[in-house]
Amino acid sequence: MSSSAIPHSNDIHAKALAVNLEASIYGTFAEIGAGQEVARWFLSVGAASGTVAQAISAYDKTVSDDTYGRGTRYVSRERLLAMLEHEYELLLARLGAERGAHTRFFVFADTVTTRNYQGTNEQHGWLGMRFQDAPGAPSSQILLHITLGDSTALLQQQAIGVLGVNLMSAAYHQRVSAGIFLGGLFEDLSADRVEIDYLELSGPAFAAAEVRVWCLELLRKGMGQAVIFDSQGRLVEPSSLLHKRPVICQRALLDDLGLFGAELLAGARGQLLAEGKKFEHEPVSVLEVSLHGGPGAAPPENAEVLEQIERLSPLGAVMVSQFVEGFHLVEYLRRHTPEPIRMVLGIAALFKLVEGRAYQASPGALLEIFGRLLATDVTLYVAPMKMEPFVAALGGLPGGFVVESAESDYMTLDEFTPKAPVDQLFRYLRGAARMVPLETKSKA
Repeated sequence: MSSSAIPHSNDIHAKALAVNLEASIYGTFAEIGAGQEVARWFLSVGAASGTVAQAISAYDKTVSDDTYGRGTRYVSRERLLAMLEHEYELLLARLGAERGAHTRFFVFADTVTTRNYQGTNEQHGWLGMRFQDAPGAPSSQILLHITLGDSTALLQQQAIGVLGVNLMSAAYHQRVSAGIFLGGLFEDLSADRVEIDYLELSGPAFAAAEVRVWCLELLRKGMGQAVIFDSQGRLVEPSSLLHKRPVICQRALLDDLGLFGAELLAGARGQLLAEGKKFEHEPVSVLEVSLHGGPGAAPPENAEVLEQIERLSPLGAVMVSQFVEGFHLVEYLRRHTPEPIRMVLGIAALFKLVEGRAYQASPGALLEIFGRLLATDVTLYVAPMKMEPFVAALGGLPGGFVVESAESDYMTLDEFTPKAPVDQLFRYLRGAARMVPLETKSKA
């Protein structure tokens, strides 16, 4: 049956059946952990013999190692790639000569860990697909990393089944654009159930795709909270960079004058190490770019975000997020590390945070913001600014504060005193060392 004659529906049952009814699609399902939820759909909707060459689950660790090799974590990109490579080569070796002229071979694989009985484990997984977009064509590939949010293992398994069917359908029928592909991928799902924080595309089926743009569109569609690029500008799975590491983080949203710089981050790193705490791993610097434009500003275009990634990545990892408030960023980082988090911000950004209209109208909101931001081992490192750019950033000296040294060339955390009632909150934060000046060799 040709693809044009196959009914396309948002219903998961219909999607699975449509793939089964397309005679040229044939391959293997290999799933580790969480049962065989994706294969189950294709085996239960009918006409599975036209699509499923094999469905396997190397659930035992020894069996898995014997099949796919040792030396990798069981839920990892490396293990997923080993599964795809092994099963795809085996599929072509067994069936290529017999069926290759009229078959688009595929391997779907996933390796997932769902909620344990206590709910104390990391609930996440890797899903991928290697496939031909035409008989005899070189293979193309899709890799995803997901975090599971459902409250039970059964619901998480069901979510994986839906996502897997969506992935199969989108790979064959919805590659026209990022929006269409991603819309199909997340059909009948929500970010409360599944978050995607890594998307990798390769091969001729995606020759025209700019993967980083697809990742930005993924965030704009609410399919994930953040994606992270390393210091070479390459997309990475967040936990691979953040796991149990101290974090020095700076937000681009608030620092309008571009205070990002190697010296500033080096100063923050030195200040963190000078605190005298012992760390199992080296601190990592994370520069966050929010897709929210801030109060009264339009969200940045993709081209602008890509430019920021290129500009900032030499300084450290770049996180692109949908976070508005800083405490959402801290809560996200806490999913990956229990170690100290040090938030670097310019003095103008601190004023903007405190002077937000919502907080002025409701002082309790400001208490909540700082309470959630600093609930764990989080400290604000506040960088100084020259007085002229400081005033320019705020459109004048901020109202509601008494400037102790108006003649100074610099505005620092030590050179202003908030008026009541904010002054009491500031005195507490300063006294508890939760808000401290950032010491740099030269002021910003």
